[in-house]
Amino acid sequence: MRLGDRQALSTRLQEIDDSLCIPETLRNPSMIRSLTEERSGLVKILQVLDSIAETETSIEELRSLTDDEEEELASMAKHDLAEMESLLEKLSARLKRLLIPPDPNDARDVIVEVRSGTGGEEAALFAAEVYRMYSAYAQKKNWSTETINSSGSERGGFKEIIFSIRGNGVYSRLKFEAGVHRVQRVPETETSGRIHTSACTVAVLPEAEEVEVEVNQEDLRIDVYRSTGPGGQSVNTTDSAVRITHLPSGLVVSCQDEKSQHKNRAQAMKVLRTRLYAMKQEEENAKRAKVRKSMVGSGDRSAKIRTYNFPQSRVTDHRIGLTLHSLKEVMAGDLDQVIDPLVEAEQERLLAEMSVGEA
Repeated sequence: MRLGDRQALSTRLQEIDDSLCIPETLRNPSMIRSLTEERSGLVKILQVLDSIAETETSIEELRSLTDDEEEELASMAKHDLAEMESLLEKLSARLKRLLIPPDPNDARDVIVEVRSGTGGEEAALFAAEVYRMYSAYAQKKNWSTETINSSGSERGGFKEIIFSIRGNGVYSRLKFEAGVHRVQRVPETETSGRIHTSACTVAVLPEAEEVEVEVNQEDLRIDVYRSTGPGGQSVNTTDSAVRITHLPSGLVVSCQDEKSQHKNRAQAMKVLRTRLYAMKQEEENAKRAKVRKSMVGSGDRSAKIRTYNFPQSRVTDHRIGLTLHSLKEVMAGDLDQVIDPLVEAEQERLLAEMSVGEA
């Protein structure tokens, strides 16, 4: 990267700092988030550029000493030179990764939808465990979670659970969780001890700001009804549950977890805006066409991204061929050991695409 490029980055950093101080920006949460994320990336790039410049200066100085008449000094210079050259190589690799264009949604909070798929009651029980896995992961990351809507099963599982996760860089980590998760184990209801295969689907949607998605009230049909529990029995004496149908798109969102109709309506609108935002992105970006459908798939066991094998305590991510024998830790929320390799693989793919584009 040339000196002029560094100056351009410094100029942009100053522009962002100036923008973050004006009232128009301070009234726009979406703009604040976008500028703050861009600023963080620029600071990291500038820090690496400074380190590269310092290292290159040290390398030039050391090279001038390698032919010194004093043998001991020349030997020390050669040793230090090798270390500096190795450091420069690592810094250059880090710079390349930092220059990868960021996903504009990486800094967003998310709404996660977990639904039981193939496998009946066992799939519903596994969906509940996957929900608890993400809740534990969020706690480890100091993220906050909030249940938006859930539909329970007879034995304490979930036919469906929708929840939000808020925190620093949530989407940048959890976007890799979208897809079909398959479980292999002996169900509690199985008396013969045979291993069964079940599945649940996970959708991870970047949460939309209210100002980003305009929803006309005349496009909505809002129904209220009494909340129900497993088996359909009423669990509330008032019509607090809310179902919102977005007529132009056909999207339907239900929420019944709050006792207040007002709160359920607000939560349902949040999910609706997020789903509409995802649809809007799909239309604007052909590469992400039908992204939500590709996330969820059919719930069929064959369309899996990851398998959790309980008898062998094994977790396999089929996208990158990763196998770990630490199922207990993963289910307890230690997901970084799975997500970190996925992030690295994604960066390698993007770097390869950038190299092809430069060729």
